[in-house]
Amino acid sequence: MSTPDDPPADSKLTRSKRRWAQEARFLTGRTSRPGEQRLPPGQHLTRDWPTLDLGLTPDISRERWRLDVYGAVEQPLFWNFSQFTGRPQANFTSDIHCVTTWSRYDNQWEGLSTRDLLGACRPRDEARFVLLHSHDGYTTNLALEDFAAEDALLAHSWSGAPLEAEHGGPVRLVVPHLYFWKSAKWLQSIEFLAEDAPGYWEVRGYHNRGDPWLEQRYSGD
Repeated sequence: MSTPDDPPADSKLTRSKRRWAQEARFLTGRTSRPGEQRLPPGQHLTRDWPTLDLGLTPDISRERWRLDVYGAVEQPLFWNFSQFTGRPQANFTSDIHCVTTWSRYDNQWEGLSTRDLLGACRPRDEARFVLLHSHDGYTTNLALEDFAAEDALLAHSWSGAPLEAEHGGPVRLVVPHLYFWKSAKWLQSIEFLAEDAPGYWEVRGYHNRGDPWLEQRYSGD
């Protein structure tokens, strides 16, 4: 499995994003809270859903997809797609806020609530973080409390249709209150950890948490 220091790809976009972090591009210096305004500082609205990745789009069918949940948990999980969708499903509507400054309102998701996943795998007392592993070698880290947000889910559908491969299908994470690089596409496994383990973008100049309303775009913010 790839590590954050073993990049799975090097596209024009990834090179640009590393440069933006070095230059602190797009920062406005403003902060707010979600209850104060819907659009975070420095963001602009779009009706489209731009496609951003590391230059590789894995072709994983629902029949071949698997999810492994392991690490500091009482009950490791090894689900196929039928087992995953056989759990109680949730429907959430939430906004997307990408660190590249675009936002998209009112996205309709269907999938498994992260809180229901936590109930199934039962993290041990020492578990404080999760590390998401994707089929393209991408990784990203989250504090357990962010992963367990009320409206966070592992999504397999968007706007009433199966999630397309270019947007992370068959299954991606959706954590609406953080910048969208934290919502890993093409989800392959979830590792529960006692110690934090920064992922692909976090070791390349991007903020370890990524709160859009605090404009936590880069590690120096």
